[in-house]
Amino acid sequence: MCGILAVFGCSDNSQAKRARIVELSRRLRHRGPDWSGLHCHEDCYLAHQRLAIVDPASGDQPLYNQDKTVVVTVNGEIYNHKELRAQLKSHTFRTGSDCEVIAHLYEEHGENFVGMLDGMFSFVLLDTRDKSFIAARDAIGITPLYIGWGLDGSVWFASEMKALSDDCERFTYLLPGHIYSSKQGGLRRWYNPTWYSEQIPSTPYDPLVLRGAFEKAVIKRLMTDVPFGVLLSGGLDSSLVAAVASRHLADAEAACQWGSQLHTFCIGLKGSPDTKAAREVADYLGTRHHEFHFTIQEGIDALEEVIYHIETFDVTTIRASTPMFLMSRKIKSLGVKMVISGEGSDEIFGGYLYFHKAPNKEEFHQETCQKIKALHLYDCLRANKSTSAWGVEARVPFLDKEFINIAMSIDPEWKMIRPDLGRIEKWILRNAFDDEKNPYLPKHILYRQKEQFSDGVGYSWIDGLKDHANKQVTDSMLINASFVYPENTPTTKEAYYYRTIFEKLFPKNAARSTVPGGPSVACSTAKAVEWDASWSKNLDPSGRAALGVHAAAYEETGDTEAANLMNGSPQKRLEMLEKTATVA
Repeated sequence: MCGILAVFGCSDNSQAKRARIVELSRRLRHRGPDWSGLHCHEDCYLAHQRLAIVDPASGDQPLYNQDKTVVVTVNGEIYNHKELRAQLKSHTFRTGSDCEVIAHLYEEHGENFVGMLDGMFSFVLLDTRDKSFIAARDAIGITPLYIGWGLDGSVWFASEMKALSDDCERFTYLLPGHIYSSKQGGLRRWYNPTWYSEQIPSTPYDPLVLRGAFEKAVIKRLMTDVPFGVLLSGGLDSSLVAAVASRHLADAEAACQWGSQLHTFCIGLKGSPDTKAAREVADYLGTRHHEFHFTIQEGIDALEEVIYHIETFDVTTIRASTPMFLMSRKIKSLGVKMVISGEGSDEIFGGYLYFHKAPNKEEFHQETCQKIKALHLYDCLRANKSTSAWGVEARVPFLDKEFINIAMSIDPEWKMIRPDLGRIEKWILRNAFDDEKNPYLPKHILYRQKEQFSDGVGYSWIDGLKDHANKQVTDSMLINASFVYPENTPTTKEAYYYRTIFEKLFPKNAARSTVPGGPSVACSTAKAVEWDASWSKNLDPSGRAALGVHAAAYEETGDTEAANLMNGSPQKRLEMLEKTATVA
């Protein structure tokens, strides 16, 4: 990941203003410790902090077209840059950077080129010929981008709001899949997939098509000129990423530089579910595995720094971000600059435990659509900012555009959790990789029950956070929370504690308005809370709020044996699933 800062239309274009832009850009240096760049054109400034992943030698930013009339600063990766370069044979490229194609595509196609990009990105582009500018963000919002407005009429863009919060009267996040155009005077959506309308799809499930699309998504993300690895929790999603990457690494260009043995990384409290499962997967795949441990106190000590970097007070995000933040620091110490991670699968396939209560395929599908649209506020924000805090880039193959289009076109009846048919959450993904002849993973890993990351690193982690918050926040403070924080009022002591840290770091109204709120259970939308009457009385952002939902689903069908099995050991659950599963 890189850090970008751009300012247009400043009333002051003095040396003092230039120095201020440089100072603000330094706030993003953790995102890009490898190089700093700045381009000034009259009252326009484009600054960049670079994390060099592709073409470290010559790809410093800002980047330009051939005659330097178009200037661009980019955060992200363009996986199809070689194909795009082949379409731009009349253009002369200055670097080997994957991001340079953006300047040339604009020169060739104007503002309507963004949909041609396959990757994760946010960028700001200046056309010096007429001083017009555009800013755009990738389809799902994997990379962050904020927009702000100064009192002097200036328009600002930055990768993190900490670079805008002092100088902008108002700021907010740029919506994913949107482009801001100074010529057209506002935002428009460039990403318009069929699933966005939330209409119910009807394409039959083909496990080989789904498997092939995911393998392509992982292979794309092996594009790197620096050391890399996979974040491996031992759950289904990260294990599939590691399994596919390890199969195809030998054929990737990266293997020529860094070898064909995949590196994997995991973190947890000692004895946590994730570290044990990850070790088993790593042994099965033959990866070079790195296991890190942290203590509850080390996590608590890091909370303020975590909130500073991730820029949210959302409870679930902070719980999960802290171990990821600590792990990223360890990863960077090993000289690794890029990791591939498993975010997005639960949103696409309805993997959270509360999906057991979905009343029909229509509401199931609509919930997955809403979850994907909100990823930029939760898991994408966590994965990006927790790793970027230490100059590490996280890539997420489940959020590949082509893969999402295929997965979201499948009739959601296939995604429904059907105990009577032996289908647990994400069954269609598990089944797609259930290859008897050439297995990707051990069966019990392939059918491992969902763990929220904040639980999987160790069940006592959340209890430790709650205990610490209870010591910091009194009963009186929580009773009066609505007067202190009338907007998005915290309802627990843990939420109140995080909010006080956030407000100290980001005191403006604009900052708190970037954080989502409302009723939720296990990261659900407010609509899904209605699926079970008990959830409205006992809301908890952790997946624990849905514990027992497996057993409840079987009890509703009268299958008490299955209910008992689902509350039993993973091995017993696997035996039951193998006994009843139907193969598509």
